[in-house]
Amino acid sequence: MRFSGFLSMLSYRSEQTPDAPALRYEQNGRMCVCTFSKLYSLVTSRANVLRKDPKHTLGVLANGSFDCVIEIFASVLAGRRTVLLSENAADEVLKEQVKEAELDALFGDSELKKELSPFLSETAEGGEGKLLFFTSGTTSRAKAVVTSDASLMASAYNGGALLPLDPSDTLLCMLPLDHVFGFVCGLLWGLSCGACVALGRGARHYGDDCIFFRPTALSAVPALLGFLLKYRALNPELRIILIGAGGCPEPILRAAKTTDARVCFGYGLTETSSGVALSLGFGDPYAMTVCPDDTVTIAPDGEVLITAPTCMMEGYWRRPEDTAEVLSDGVLHTGDLGYLDEEGKLHLTGRKKEILVLSDGTKLFLPEYEQALSNALGGEPLCVLLINDQPILVLEGELRDPAPIWEKIRPVLDERPRNQQIRAIEFYEKPLPRTASGKIMRWAIQREREGL
Repeated sequence: MRFSGFLSMLSYRSEQTPDAPALRYEQNGRMCVCTFSKLYSLVTSRANVLRKDPKHTLGVLANGSFDCVIEIFASVLAGRRTVLLSENAADEVLKEQVKEAELDALFGDSELKKELSPFLSETAEGGEGKLLFFTSGTTSRAKAVVTSDASLMASAYNGGALLPLDPSDTLLCMLPLDHVFGFVCGLLWGLSCGACVALGRGARHYGDDCIFFRPTALSAVPALLGFLLKYRALNPELRIILIGAGGCPEPILRAAKTTDARVCFGYGLTETSSGVALSLGFGDPYAMTVCPDDTVTIAPDGEVLITAPTCMMEGYWRRPEDTAEVLSDGVLHTGDLGYLDEEGKLHLTGRKKEILVLSDGTKLFLPEYEQALSNALGGEPLCVLLINDQPILVLEGELRDPAPIWEKIRPVLDERPRNQQIRAIEFYEKPLPRTASGKIMRWAIQREREGL
């Protein structure tokens, strides 16, 4: 069913199925259930309290708890600008995000709130109930995407239209709510369909949450799904697995398809409030049906272009020039490469952007990385590609001994998380292809490497 926002969803469910379970969660070692009528009551009561507070903007350190969910919904209903933050982000990242989003209030971990309080704004303006999600780029490039509860609910409708849940289902939310895929596909997808959402208990319980909550549906990034499969942590009642937020390596997809669950793959962006297209668990898992409200076209150079009037972002917060670079006349230039087959299904073939998306959904901003590697090698021309979900270094020139190269770049790699470190070195025995402005065309190298 289509809802205009959080309030319309909560009020409708409260009226139609008041005693149905909306949320399950653990508290003090026991399973707790919140019905739709109780959820509506708690959210609206909290919103009334927040309306009396002179604060305008709220940063939520989104730990995925029951109280966190209530606060997010209530903050939006109270008309605050609500910014979802990762409590696991580095302190310096959080400080910059608090300042950039012009927050004047925080919700969440008391120690983090104390540390971040000096960076709160004293001149924050009205928030109009907007929600901001920071893109998952590196510190220097992460941008706050302005969405609304209307756009997020439209995205949830799109997902439910292609992959419906029903009131007998339980959707397990193990993903961080500060990521739009986790918020829409881990929370709103279930609630909008009238299903119950089980709130995961955090990383310490990844191995036993499925057995504890017995979900029938699960949304997961590839890295999380790989962990669950490796340790046989999926429960037998599971009937739908939705994979998203990054390319899924073939071995993980094959392993998932050995379960009894229907395995689907989704493509979406923060800029489109999450989902754009889904494979429905039949046939080619990478052949994705475009969501009802969205239109996908392919540019002459293979770039995926999206028109999504109900789900599109309003723009990047305080960054009109960055917004104009990707959004023109309602058309989002994604930077992704792909094609539409004869049935109109979308296939992704790579990325045109200067960003690599890892299997856990995090992004690696390439210009910074490549510049540091090039500096370590005395300015040598190079680029970084993502092959089998692992970053590799491609150097211009003939094959040579890689040992001295490893030695020179080791200090650069040691500054990076393990999943961002170079795993192999290859040589491109001709000049690296470049655009007219001199930028290396990584996508062209990758396609040539793969024989496309």
